[in-house]
Amino acid sequence: MVTDKSQLTSAEMGKLWAAYVGNTMGKCMLSYFLEQVDDRDIKNVLKYALGLCKAYIQEVETIFNQANFPVPIGFTDDDVNLEAPRLFQDEFYLHYLQYLGKAGMSIYSVAIPLVTRKDVRDFFMSALDATAKLMSDVNDALMAKDALMNAPIIQPPKSVDFVTNQSFLKGFFGDVRSLNGLETAHLYGNINNDITSKALIIGFRQGAKNEKIKKYLERGEQLNQKHIEKFSEKLTKDNLPSPSLLDHLVTSSTVPPFSEKLMVFHKIDMFSMKIREYAYGASLSGRRDLSVLYGKCQLDVSLYAEDGANILIDHGWMEQPPETINREKLVTE
Repeated sequence: MVTDKSQLTSAEMGKLWAAYVGNTMGKCMLSYFLEQVDDRDIKNVLKYALGLCKAYIQEVETIFNQANFPVPIGFTDDDVNLEAPRLFQDEFYLHYLQYLGKAGMSIYSVAIPLVTRKDVRDFFMSALDATAKLMSDVNDALMAKDALMNAPIIQPPKSVDFVTNQSFLKGFFGDVRSLNGLETAHLYGNINNDITSKALIIGFRQGAKNEKIKKYLERGEQLNQKHIEKFSEKLTKDNLPSPSLLDHLVTSSTVPPFSEKLMVFHKIDMFSMKIREYAYGASLSGRRDLSVLYGKCQLDVSLYAEDGANILIDHGWMEQPPETINREKLVTE
């Protein structure tokens, strides 16, 4: 069924809404980073990333206005203090952009098969391509700075082989096989996400004023560290290295560049992405111990994200995403 161009499907509403809010948050973060950065190469990558955020915001606004859909507030200039002292060293900005690119691509790639209106589909396809280029530029910049943390190199197989024994699935007792390439890649990638999340949350904690929010951020830091250790332990058992922490890239500033609304929302967003990444890692892992580990970590981050949502609600900071009509409510009012 072809819908009128002024109408948006539920999938189009939801994905455009998420893209808009996420990019308004990214605009605040990157605008502040650009005020602080010294390295010319890193500055150029940040400028490109900020340009993408601004372009995406404008394109979604146009689609919403054409469809008479209320444009979300998201995050504004009130959520960032561009005059705040430096909170992170230049190298951190590249690691943060790795996260930002992953988060964006996860929204855009999932949206493409769900949306049907051509202009909306074209937007997400274009956004995916441009964000993929950003990821490539970020990796090139990290490599040039000798700061790119690659997944470990493992020896290639000598020949094509097949699994002939159910011991392939073991992970707890007995003769446990070594990690395969996919398992190694996703363990390493999830550690990368956690070390970026931990460094960001350390910076957020230093500027938070509300005691409840401080404790919430502290709990997030502890979860990050716990998961880093759990995943690293799996790599260490196979004599494989883990990514290094980025905590040293946080300065000693206690002046908050960002609103507490943005800080809490950002951590919910990062931990929500971890839920997706953990599920993906579990789906590609053949060993039972890894599936169990991913499941426990998913529970950790799910509960943390829920508690963060409660903080947003308590402070009146959570915007209502588009939802379907509550028929029961209509007939009882």
